[in-house]
Amino acid sequence: MKARYKYRIYPNQIQITKLNQLFGCCRYVWNQSLAHCNHLYANRGKKPSYTDLTKQFITRAKKELLWLKDVASTPLQQSLKDLDQAYRNFFDSCSGKRKGIKVKPPKFKTRNSRQAARFVGANYKISQDKIYLPKVGKIKIVWSRELPTKPSSVSIIKDSAGRYFASFVVENSPESLPKTENYIGIDLGISTFATLSNGEKILAPKPLQKNLKKLAKFQRKLARTEVGSKRRHRCRLRVAKLHAKVKDIRTDFLHKLSTDLIRKYDTIVLEDLFAKHSEGKVSGMIKNRKLAKAINDLGRRKFRTLTEAKCEKYGKEFRVISRWEPTSQKCSCCGFKGGKKELNVREWTCLSCGAHHDRDINAAVNILEVVQPKTKVKTVKETYFRKSDSAITF
Repeated sequence: MKARYKYRIYPNQIQITKLNQLFGCCRYVWNQSLAHCNHLYANRGKKPSYTDLTKQFITRAKKELLWLKDVASTPLQQSLKDLDQAYRNFFDSCSGKRKGIKVKPPKFKTRNSRQAARFVGANYKISQDKIYLPKVGKIKIVWSRELPTKPSSVSIIKDSAGRYFASFVVENSPESLPKTENYIGIDLGISTFATLSNGEKILAPKPLQKNLKKLAKFQRKLARTEVGSKRRHRCRLRVAKLHAKVKDIRTDFLHKLSTDLIRKYDTIVLEDLFAKHSEGKVSGMIKNRKLAKAINDLGRRKFRTLTEAKCEKYGKEFRVISRWEPTSQKCSCCGFKGGKKELNVREWTCLSCGAHHDRDINAAVNILEVVQPKTKVKTVKETYFRKSDSAITF
């Protein structure tokens, strides 16, 4: 299986100028090719091939635009390959060959958004503390961990906050962790990020909520600046750095949580909140203006992606159940369905057996029971209902 390893790089001022020139050339080739494809497809109903685009926007363009020769040719070719793949994904999604969420057509790139250039083959070299790129030079790199195998390609990335990264693609063989014979069901919430079927509740850091006032202040200053001015660029960079900080905090939390679950449990069960062929439950909840900001601050889609990928890497089992399962309505003790409950109802008592439930813990137990034999959950239930309502311990 293929994996990405991302590292921070620190180019000097001369190298930053050369990298910006490289990003600009890649962006020019992409935008010109995209405009040509859109025009040709609108008039003739077909898209030119990758070979035709290479001849027109790289080979012939270099004779007229001499500044295209100042950068390496490999990233320019990769830009056209990415454009061709983007169109292929879009057409396959429209025809039904590509399953999942509908893919949108490729868009034009801007200089203020994320920039990237990819090198493949032997066009780059890796040393102990530097990485060599053709027509750029040796750039300082910080190896936070070792590469497992020789990478097949490297992407030089500049994010919106002005940070530079090197992302390597390597062929990673599946690893195995010791078997624990433990199973867990996870109910994802809003006030509590995740509730496990063993009664443990995990709170999210919610970095966006903690930085809302600072973000609003920066955005107000950005709105008052003149378009195209240097002050606007500084204000935009300040907003981007704050967003990058929020993203890093959230990603760090999700990585640590998913890794901890993989080490402790052999089977992880989640509710399928993200439908593949239609609008998922989360997409519908985001339309609620009162919940959208809180849900987006959690990163639940990222959590599922990381957990599923790590289960595949370390030989653990990842299962999802249908989002139409009545996990919040059914009693985990007797199976009685008490009907739909409002979000403000956090605890309830079963009308059939009289058991008092915590809403999230009961839902997590029901999620696990869908895929796991009930005999394995019996010990958890007995422990749960022997405790008093005032102090529930696992």
